[in-house]
Parts: sequence; C-alpha cells; structure tokens
Amino acid sequence: MIACINGEVLSLQKDKVVIRLGGLGIETYVGKRVLDQYHPGDILFLHTYLVVREDALMLFGFESEMEREFFSLLIGVNGVGPKTALNILSTLTVDAIRNAVLSEQPDVFARVPGIGKKGAQKIILSLQGRVGSEEEFGIPRVSDVDTEIIDALTSLGYSVVEAQTALQSLPKDAPQGVEERLYLALQYFSK
Repeated sequence: MIACINGEVLSLQKDKVVIRLGGLGIETYVGKRVLDQYHPGDILFLHTYLVVREDALMLFGFESEMEREFFSLLIGVNGVGPKTALNILSTLTVDAIRNAVLSEQPDVFARVPGIGKKGAQKIILSLQGRVGSEEEFGIPRVSDVDTEIIDALTSLGYSVVEAQTALQSLPKDAPQGVEERLYLALQYFSK
C-alpha cells in the first residue's frame, strides 16, 4: 500500500491534485480543504489510502493519519463509497464525525451533500463502538435542551457543525433553560 506521498503540486482539479513524485505525476483525490490551501508549485505531504477496483486504482490523500483512519472506517459502511467518504471528511472534521456518532446525531451526516437520512442513520449504526468512547474523548451526552438549541440554530441557517461549536463554547455554569442557552449560543456568532 502507498502510505504517504510528498512532492510538488503540478495541478489542481475539481476533486484531485497531481503531485510530482520523481518523474511521475501521481493523481490523488483530496478534500476541499486541501484544494483551497495549496497551489501549483507548493510542496504537499499527504497520508494516502489506495483503493483498488476492478477497473481503476484510486489514491486518496489526507492531511492527517486520523483522517485516513476515519476514511477507512467510512468506506467500510455499506453504501458509502470512497468519494462519498471523502465528501464527508471535506464537510465535517474528524471531531465532528466522532461527536455525531457518539451522540447519535444522524442529522449531522444528513447535512453532507449526497447523504440522506437513511444513509446517515446507517453510518451512525455502523460506526458505533469503532470511533472510541465518550469517556475517552470527554464528549458528554447531548441533552434534550441542547438538541432543541441545535434544531433552532439550524432552522436559522447555521450548519449543525456551527451549532455544535456554539454550544461547546457555552460556559460550564451556563443556565440550563432553552431560551437562555439559545441566547448565549447566538452571542457566539456575533463575536
């Protein structure tokens, strides 16, 4: 398996980069963050995952080993192919994926383009017990109040990830009422 690649970016395309490696140009599928961050001529190091198909060899690149591990977990879910898994990792961070699985929030995955509600629930079920435990990562269970706040923020146009980030920014001694917590969460966006 090709574990990593390091070389000069020759070109950027819609969902991949071509990296010069010796005298070869290696086509590597990458997420949006990599495409936005690098330009032709830059040196790029990626952790890679080689997908072997009957009709193609496809190399997928990631900025961290953890992203590569989660890619491997995601493509193990029935119905999630490598491009869909890469799309999930382009939309959500590893922490957001782990939090969604541990908190059993399929809505987080349903917000990813190309993932429906049933697919999101399938991902949650398939990854449970495979991304660590709540105690290990200090992820508390999401209360009914916080679920209401996430729903309210997403109905206002914020993404689920933005809503979760706003909730995580609340002080530990924040009031437990829906209105008060929503008000504090909205203040996060005005900073």
